[in-house]
Amino acid sequence: MAIARLHGGPLDGQLLPLEDPQLDRLIVPYSETQVVYERKGSPEKTGEGDGPTEVAFWFIESQDEIDPYSDSASDRR
Repeated sequence: MAIARLHGGPLDGQLLPLEDPQLDRLIVPYSETQVVYERKGSPEKTGEGDGPTEVAFWFIESQDEIDPYSDSASDRR
């Protein structure tokens, strides 16, 4: 099993299961849009007994503009 470690963007710090550690891009649903993360670097922790393989993915773009304040209490009133 491998995991994708996401950097930057709205999903910064999240870990996702990664079926194929050779993937170059991830398109991930986020709220009512999608965000794109691109692989950078080589897989880490590839040995026996050192945990799941990790691959770093960095934020590239979102399908729509993302408003970080859209979930605030004032928007729900």
